[in-house]
Amino acid sequence: MNGSTGLQRSLKLWHIVVIGLGYMAPMAVFDTFGIVAEETGGHVPAAYAVTLLAILFTAASYGKMVRVFPSAGTAYTYTQQTIHPYAGFLVGWASLLDYLFLPMINALLTGVYLSSVFPDVPTHWWIIGFILLITTLNVFRVTVTASVNSFLVLFQICVVAIFAALAIRGLLYEGGIGHVFSARPFISPDLSMAALLSGASILCFSFLGFDAVTTLTEETVDAKKTIPRGIVLVALGGGALFITASYFSQSLFPDASVFSDPEAASAEIALSIGGTIFQLVFLAAALSSTLASGLVSVTSVTRLLYAMGRDGYLPRRWFGYVHPKLKTPLFNVLLVGLLMMAALFLDLLTATSFINFGALIAFSFVNISVIAYYVWRQKRVQVTDWWRYLLSPLIGAAFVGFLWVHLDVKSMVLGLVWTCLGVVYLLYLVKVKRTRLERMRFEE
Repeated sequence: MNGSTGLQRSLKLWHIVVIGLGYMAPMAVFDTFGIVAEETGGHVPAAYAVTLLAILFTAASYGKMVRVFPSAGTAYTYTQQTIHPYAGFLVGWASLLDYLFLPMINALLTGVYLSSVFPDVPTHWWIIGFILLITTLNVFRVTVTASVNSFLVLFQICVVAIFAALAIRGLLYEGGIGHVFSARPFISPDLSMAALLSGASILCFSFLGFDAVTTLTEETVDAKKTIPRGIVLVALGGGALFITASYFSQSLFPDASVFSDPEAASAEIALSIGGTIFQLVFLAAALSSTLASGLVSVTSVTRLLYAMGRDGYLPRRWFGYVHPKLKTPLFNVLLVGLLMMAALFLDLLTATSFINFGALIAFSFVNISVIAYYVWRQKRVQVTDWWRYLLSPLIGAAFVGFLWVHLDVKSMVLGLVWTCLGVVYLLYLVKVKRTRLERMRFEE
């Protein structure tokens, strides 16, 4: 069993963009709409616009780092290389929360969606079927994942386009606010900045796709150019979809109180705008969303595990192995598929609580890594460099700091417990096993 075979570069820019959009799950805009509409007082698209603007600073930091350290390890590698190897390991360890639990969340959502249509079939069979499908697809070359994901994302975009057309029809017949184009969903006299920022703190995690694509750096052609471009396009493309869908939703339903259950407003929106047939199409799009997001999140976590295994933080023989023909980290794929079965024993709220902590850790340290590398190590202190390498990542870090303040207590406690386990494991490697931990070498 030879693990020296590396990942194969086969992904192009369009692959990266559709993979990132698949991870972001465009249909998720309707799942959170009711909650955020209540939170912002009817200004969901404005909250998305603020979130997009803020998240672009962190996206820019990822772009700067991938040009210097083009590795599948993403935030783990950037922190390892610029701050300290042990800090890098703990960032990667914390990030595993985000990457491991997102596929489980998608499995649980799939079970919920399909059980509502086929109530006689036990939910656990849908969850098991979902896990087996996305695990099988991830066994094959990454281009297979990208191709399947492209179809799923295209279908979601088409459904959003149909939704927009139906919404325009409704607005022309004086439904909702009665105008196709209006500034009201973005700004109004009763708009509260505190409420807007509170809504943005909920929506931030809809933009995780730009982070996920950096795990595919070692499988991307001309990664130093392609990945930074892909990061920006994923963030902007996802933002455009979210803002467009939420604008028409808000225009048709300016008052969230009309929903019987704001946390499950998507079904009511679909039924109201297009009847039962469109509601079924909407459900199909929601299912394609969970499948696309689950498929890509498994791809991402297996690459992060590969990078940590290759560097010796995890057993290299298993985690650093790449199948010589499939060019995928086969053992990681099978392991993640097995771990996903834990979704059978979790509820949606608990699984969701795990992902936010890991994402914020990664965002925080990528911004810090830019400053550590360019300002501290490279001494890029010219006036022209201040914005790119100091102010921009500081703004990104400030927004992430705001998200930390709004992180719920359960997420914080679970995240800290997981991090403490990582510290114990690291001490075991260094002090007990005396493991030789290596950094990946990059040519300057």
